[in-house]
Amino acid sequence: MLKKLLITFKVLIITSSLLSASIAEILKPNSDIRPSEVVKIQLNALKKNDLEFKDSGIEQTWNFAHPNNKKVTGPLPNFKRMIKGDSYQMMLDHLSHTITELGSSDKWAQFEVIILDKNKIYHKFNWQVEKYTLDGILKDCWLTTMVSNPISLGSSI
Repeated sequence: MLKKLLITFKVLIITSSLLSASIAEILKPNSDIRPSEVVKIQLNALKKNDLEFKDSGIEQTWNFAHPNNKKVTGPLPNFKRMIKGDSYQMMLDHLSHTITELGSSDKWAQFEVIILDKNKIYHKFNWQVEKYTLDGILKDCWLTTMVSNPISLGSSI
């Protein structure tokens, strides 16, 4: 009986460690992360969407969405459906991306993002981040406020 209890305890500890390791991989916004890094974090996560766990890339992207953006997209399950829908699914498991800053100030930054999707088709997006100014844990963090609908740029083949 004691041996069975010890084995069960070890399994629980290992399972718990694996779960916390996965959760630890999801970055949280902080004021040290620059605007371009926010976009890189989100794109790299979407590029490997299921790396840590199912939809971990989408959840990572959600973490850096501005609260006003979250009001528009709805809660996380709605955001997942939106990303997997026709407008944004090309971001998931894409092959490569480039990020070019278009303009910035001390409160906002805008980037042109070009993604090569898994079907080798290029898509262009405008991606905007803003500094969160209200008090709380997000104060002075850069967060995504807008991602445009994609513009198809054609095939790389």
